[in-house]
Amino acid sequence: MSIRLSCLVVGFCFVLNGVAAEETDILVPVIDGDWWQVAGDPDLGEYTRPEQQPVDFGVWQAADGTWQLWSCIRKTGCGGNTRLFYRWEGKNLTDTDWAPMGIAMEASPELGETTGGLQAPHVIRLENRYLMAYGDWQNICFAESKDGKNFERIIQTNGQTGVFSEGPGANTRDPMLIQIDGLWHCYYTGFPFRRGYGFCRTSPDLENWSDSSVVSYGGKPGPGPIHNECPHVVEPEPGHFYYFRNQFYGENALNWVYHSTNSLNFGIDHDEYLVRQWHLAAPEIILHEGQYYIAALMDSLKGIKIAKLNWVRASEIDDPEVFVGKRGSKE
Repeated sequence: MSIRLSCLVVGFCFVLNGVAAEETDILVPVIDGDWWQVAGDPDLGEYTRPEQQPVDFGVWQAADGTWQLWSCIRKTGCGGNTRLFYRWEGKNLTDTDWAPMGIAMEASPELGETTGGLQAPHVIRLENRYLMAYGDWQNICFAESKDGKNFERIIQTNGQTGVFSEGPGANTRDPMLIQIDGLWHCYYTGFPFRRGYGFCRTSPDLENWSDSSVVSYGGKPGPGPIHNECPHVVEPEPGHFYYFRNQFYGENALNWVYHSTNSLNFGIDHDEYLVRQWHLAAPEIILHEGQYYIAALMDSLKGIKIAKLNWVRASEIDDPEVFVGKRGSKE
């Protein structure tokens, strides 16, 4: 059972326990083959700006079998914080150049959302519906769909979409959902006190959420406000969790991967669980028909790409960006 050290005034707690990444038989994620580009720099009509950039995104398969990609486009002409959601559609996950489908969603200030503040959509498929988690610059919000293409916001009893937040000015954002041992985990980031934390809240039903816990902070990437972005967690083997943590975008893109047997602790002020770093930005891991894939931003920040992903035993890898394996290093 996790041990909570102390609850802070902003309502989150540090969590102990986990497993160090020094084991030489753990799996390490490795790119398998070439990347293919699936999305580019979209035409936003009157909102189009030369400096616009597709950034944090979600990829999923709709009810009709097509693949959907929604990306937060930043630095647009939509006003406010300049961000909105744009949609692409592909027939197959392995196809290049998916069809641009237009602007999918803009912020709704009348529902409490920050103008131009939409961030990082993430979608899961349930038995009879799809659920999208997204940020509105201050809160984590949800929307739902029957077909996986057309989403309607879930409005709370107060008439707004915000479900939870790390407080005013923390820029609570980048949610992702995964079910672990029957309990839903929502991982996300925020920067209370201008420090970048990886947070998690849990729920039995995707409606009632626990208080937040800090699951990642500090270490090699540092405590900066943007140094724990786009948290993404996968479980390629039962009880073994991998936390993908983004630090930089663009030509200097840098992403860090941590391994733990505790889904609520990937390292607080240490790197004992660090598996690897790599030149990637905002990766999302996709499992389809037994094959893993990884989607990430292009270095130009003018599109999104996908490649196959394999999991290889650390002892079989000799790569300076891998921190476990034959060297047994915790660098």
